[in-house]
Amino acid sequence: MMRMASAPFRAFSVVLLTFAWSVEANAQQQSLPVVGYLSFTSPDERPTLIAAFRQGLAQAGFAVGQNVAIEYRSAGGKYEQLPVLAAELVKIPAAVIAATGGDVVARTAKAATSEIPIVFTASADAVKVGLVPSLNRPGGNITGVSLLGYELDSKRLQLMRELLPQASTIGLLVNASNPSIMATVPSMTAAAEANGQKLVVLDARTEADVDATFASLRSKGVDAILVTTNPFYEGLREHIVGLAKNNSMPVLYPWREYSVAGGLISYGTSFTESYRQAGFYVGRILKGEKPSELPVVQATKFELLVNVRTAKSLGLTVPPSILIGADEVIE
Repeated sequence: MMRMASAPFRAFSVVLLTFAWSVEANAQQQSLPVVGYLSFTSPDERPTLIAAFRQGLAQAGFAVGQNVAIEYRSAGGKYEQLPVLAAELVKIPAAVIAATGGDVVARTAKAATSEIPIVFTASADAVKVGLVPSLNRPGGNITGVSLLGYELDSKRLQLMRELLPQASTIGLLVNASNPSIMATVPSMTAAAEANGQKLVVLDARTEADVDATFASLRSKGVDAILVTTNPFYEGLREHIVGLAKNNSMPVLYPWREYSVAGGLISYGTSFTESYRQAGFYVGRILKGEKPSELPVVQATKFELLVNVRTAKSLGLTVPPSILIGADEVIE
């Protein structure tokens, strides 16, 4: 006659099985290729972009937790933290590093390794800033997506001129610790002067700086603000939009997320599409393709959003020329 196991023995068996499953699961997890996700801001601040990146991975045949793992490293808005975080991903080692959030992040990843493949989402001209020698044949261990962030600032100034023809002084909100954006200031100044406008550089590198900048706008005679491309500002977009509202200040933004959050007008490339493409490239590299043979993708989708509700609150009438060209009008 077969005897039933005692309760303590059965409990002990369950513990052993649970431990065995845990060990097996950890072993499987450790065997997965690791994608190092290097970011200037926290992934929690940009869930739609993480989702787009994962979508790109999925389109290449990779599902997180099944046949690929992601290690996130965020600089928390501090450029000086990036080299340490990049070194951590190299040490793991990551099979591929996704350098997201601008050319500073991409350059940091490139400086950290010449062997691990890198896929970037950069906001400036990848050749001009020294990431690759050629867009079509990037060579080396790095390729990615160019967001054309800074190159569109002149177009944004033109939109500002159409919306506010009487605005003579435009504030340019910049994080001056980013050398790439500062390199565009002379051309931006020239573009403003061609429009009959004066450009005032507003250096804001912390949230406290942003608050102080908006508090001093009137004393500086600023009529409107152009927010430049910067991951730090994107993480603060709701706060910046709120400051613009509280100060009754017309502000033009680089990405659609600002207008969705209540910002007046935004014009820029599609962030989500760029991150999806970056994820797809990472997947192709995981399958064995070389970054040197993957051309840098130039952003081709541009979005103009107009928040008419915000315009009305500022007492502004948006010209038909802008409304007709808008991809989305928020009533």
